[in-house]
Amino acid sequence: MSNEALELRSLIKKNGELELSLVKVPVPEPGPDEVVVRVEATPINPSDLGLLVGPADMRQAKSTGSGEGIVVRASVPAASLPFLAARLDKSMPVGNEGAGTVVAAGSSEAAQALKGKTVSMVGGAMYAQYRLKKVTDCQPLPEGTTAPEGASWFVNPLTALGMTETMKREGHKALVHTAAASNLGQMLNRICIKDGIGLVNIVRNEAQAKLLYGIGARHVVNSTAPSFTDDLVEALVETGATIAFDAIGGGKLASQILTAMEIAINKSAKEYSRYGSSVHKQVYIYGSLDTGPVELSRNYGTAWGVGGWLLTPFLQKIGRAGQTPLRQRVVDELKTTFASHYTRTISLPEVLDLKNIAAYGKRATGEKYLINPNKG
Repeated sequence: MSNEALELRSLIKKNGELELSLVKVPVPEPGPDEVVVRVEATPINPSDLGLLVGPADMRQAKSTGSGEGIVVRASVPAASLPFLAARLDKSMPVGNEGAGTVVAAGSSEAAQALKGKTVSMVGGAMYAQYRLKKVTDCQPLPEGTTAPEGASWFVNPLTALGMTETMKREGHKALVHTAAASNLGQMLNRICIKDGIGLVNIVRNEAQAKLLYGIGARHVVNSTAPSFTDDLVEALVETGATIAFDAIGGGKLASQILTAMEIAINKSAKEYSRYGSSVHKQVYIYGSLDTGPVELSRNYGTAWGVGGWLLTPFLQKIGRAGQTPLRQRVVDELKTTFASHYTRTISLPEVLDLKNIAAYGKRATGEKYLINPNKG
């Protein structure tokens, strides 16, 4: 292990220029209750792209240099800069989660017990060759688990479990999920099948529908089909779903879901109310695949809500006691329920290749990239 290592940085300048580069940073010495992890796998999640490139127009990005010296520059719309005030002119490390091998450990018994072990980590700055972490921030992986298998143990698995947990805590019995053929969507299907929870999957094409049916999904509707509304209502009648988690964000889909929920509820209504059904219908927006405005056509009564949902506040809300069984379930089912699949594994310099940026920047379903900072 050398004294210096590469780390990927994202900088947005006050003049509206995004700059992505690799910098050399010292490899730290661990304190008594700390370990140094050689990062061997870290995924590119949509939440990572929010920090990596932000609102920059990457279609016009330019690069200079090569290898470890590559630098990518792109323009950020002036209208976005006021919302980025807290990060302007600050070189920021990227990467929410990752996994690797503990190569150095502090003097405490807990730290020494992790030496040589494969662990998963969260807490940012994972797009780096080495990461210093507290022992309590590392999740030891079961014997025989590789770093790629454990790299996505936190964000997607706990988000999927957070959805079913939110459903239960808010008194719903089944749920709807959009962009449902994603890695996260496939995990959510496996959870719901195993736990006997009704799930309505909304996808954008028949290939995605076929993928979900192939893993056992029962209710899959295609939002581009002429029969979308009728198909969605039928699935809602069968499942009784009154809560949805929407990865799309902008456009009319949230409103279409609420409308279909109202139609489904009214099919079994005993009497008419001019205020609509009294059953609360909820859509939580947790993604922004469509960055446009959310369009709501209010024809679903008055008992409804549209709000934001994010994993971190949810975990804070349920506390460590609520998190512990969810985390343990992920570890226990890492190779089954919570298995992730990746299109390609790339190095840190390859993260800044313009062709790769165009590919993973599409956030296309079934095209998830994994970074190995120590590759090549």
